Amino acid sequence: MSGTNTSAPHAPSADPAQLTVHDVGALEGLTSAERTRRGRWMMAWVVFLCALPVIASYFTFYVIQPRGQGYGSLIDPPRLIPEALALRDLQGRPVAAKSLHQQWLLVVVDGGSCVGECEKHLYLQQQLRTMLGKEMDKLDKVWLVNDEAPLSAELQAKLGQAQALQVLRANPEALARWLEPAAGQPLSAHLYLVDPRGEWMWRSPVAPDPLQVKKDLNRLLKANAGWDRPGR
Repeated sequence: MSGTNTSAPHAPSADPAQLTVHDVGALEGLTSAERTRRGRWMMAWVVFLCALPVIASYFTFYVIQPRGQGYGSLIDPPRLIPEALALRDLQGRPVAAKSLHQQWLLVVVDGGSCVGECEKHLYLQQQLRTMLGKEMDKLDKVWLVNDEAPLSAELQAKLGQAQALQVLRANPEALARWLEPAAGQPLSAHLYLVDPRGEWMWRSPVAPDPLQVKKDLNRLLKANAGWDRPGR
């Protein structure tokens, strides 16, 4: 049937460029105070994104898991390794504290003579890393030697066969300002976990149970799966 088409003409389609490109003139018209305020909001957003993995790990550790709390102790707030912490390898060469970033670290602290509990902790380090299976490459081991006692030739031979282990001497006073044992315990009584940002964030109980520690490690690594990557 013939007749006049009375329907409204189609509205012009939106230009995609108009939806994605900011009005440069409007930005130029911002006052200095407005630009400062906008910059602060952007900085706050960046800080939030950087902190998100740590928030996720705490939420997973304390809220999601059925028991409501982990086996070890989460450090709140986490403590960043001091850049001024003097570290040396066994040949006496200086090692920058910042070089320990970008990897999960399971840390033992003890003197160079390393008998008794020290030997058990070094063995437990290796055992726990192996127990992580396909996740093991995300975790390195560090022994911080907090005195000047020499390591025996036998011990050095054993350490030479260990995988992903770094042995460093550290000033005991400076070390005690970063890591902290449970009340009444020496630093050597625990294992310490440092995240890839270089922040100490977990401490084992005294005489830790390997299976319970492994559960904690699995939770923390899983909570940060999108943030961490194998290898340093």
